[in-house]
Amino acid sequence: MSQEDRKKPFAVLRFENEPPTDFSKGENRDALKLALKETAEDFGKDYPLLIDGKAVDARSKILSRNPSHKSQVIGSVAAASADQAEKAIEAARRAWPGWQKITIDHRAEYLELLAAEMRNRRFELTAWIIHECGKPWKEADADVAEAIDFCQYYALAARELSAALQCDYKGEENLLTYRSRGVAVVIAPWNFPLAILVGMTTASLVTGNTVVLKPAEQSSVIAAKFMEIARDAGFPNGVLNYLPGIGEEVGPALVGSPDVDLIAFTGSREVGLSINKLAADTHPQQRHVKHVIAEMGGKNAIIIDDDADLDDAVQGVVRSAFGYAGQKCSACSRLIVLDGIFDAFMERLKSACESLEVGPADDPGVDYGPVIEQEAFERIRDYIAIGNDECEVYVASEVEEPQEGFYIQPHVFGVEDPEERLAQEEIFGPVLVVMRAKNLDQAFQWQTPRTMP
Repeated sequence: MSQEDRKKPFAVLRFENEPPTDFSKGENRDALKLALKETAEDFGKDYPLLIDGKAVDARSKILSRNPSHKSQVIGSVAAASADQAEKAIEAARRAWPGWQKITIDHRAEYLELLAAEMRNRRFELTAWIIHECGKPWKEADADVAEAIDFCQYYALAARELSAALQCDYKGEENLLTYRSRGVAVVIAPWNFPLAILVGMTTASLVTGNTVVLKPAEQSSVIAAKFMEIARDAGFPNGVLNYLPGIGEEVGPALVGSPDVDLIAFTGSREVGLSINKLAADTHPQQRHVKHVIAEMGGKNAIIIDDDADLDDAVQGVVRSAFGYAGQKCSACSRLIVLDGIFDAFMERLKSACESLEVGPADDPGVDYGPVIEQEAFERIRDYIAIGNDECEVYVASEVEEPQEGFYIQPHVFGVEDPEERLAQEEIFGPVLVVMRAKNLDQAFQWQTPRTMP
């Protein structure tokens, strides 16, 4: 971006999304196949912590496995201790005064360097996401594109925020400016292993905060690849620290520290609420109120009205409910269909679900791949058992103990009572609950989530 462009108002600098890769082109398919092969040759490497710009080993290790081929070890990642978490916070605290003094324009340039390098390494990053998190080709590619988008958008938005807002009234002068908060702890999820991780991290960095990045255990290698890019971009020591580890072991040290000012979290409601509670417990040495940004789980509903285009509706529901094996907080996990079209819709939905191809994420022909790990597999299987016992079964198959990968075919269950477990509890897998509503008013009533206890 030229200096002249940077002087233009934000509205003039229109943000443009990074386009998805067109896999109908042979050269793009060949490029990703090559990247899958080359990244597989790097399986099994060791990935240390990065604190204050220095590689640090740990006594414990996290073995990251390929959920499509569970015998494959993607990498061995150092698992930080609580003491190392404190050291990372100390490093971030020391780096903060210098980092916040750097102009926003300069900090934004760091984000643009990240975006440029992720474009250069796009197929490689996509391949790592396919290997480590079991995302199919298109969704893994979209994850990288979204990470690039975050860098570009936050660079633009930060420059807009750098301009002071003058708002004077008779007899007074008012000037609004923004400043950084301090040390940010970023606790990232595995289901968007690059996009959300990069988004929360770069938003913190460009606004002048320093960061301790704690990736999900299941996607710590992808986070390490991002750290390689950040290192090459030249961030000063201590500004961005890489702290993989077991959440139960390092989470309390990170969230409870009086030297942490901001916590950005994406994950389950249970963990998010525990973070919010611990962060609210003010330490005697604390001179600030911690700010928690938490994006937590959901139980989203889609309503099918009786004048819906059934073909479009089926396609939308299948994509939402079973894309990435339903492992998104935004996935459709509850479907409410009006009585007048219920039977016709369900006949088409059943056929569409039974046509889905489930298999290794590195196979471009599959519709969706495995669930993330053994623990998730067992939890989803338990919910499926409840559905088989207590609900009307529309689409189901036998869930066998995984041999190669953690594969679960699509399951669709019908319930009459919207308060039943399958209609209320987040399953985070390829399980859809369907309800038949008498009219639109009842559908709206059912789609409203139960009050949080």
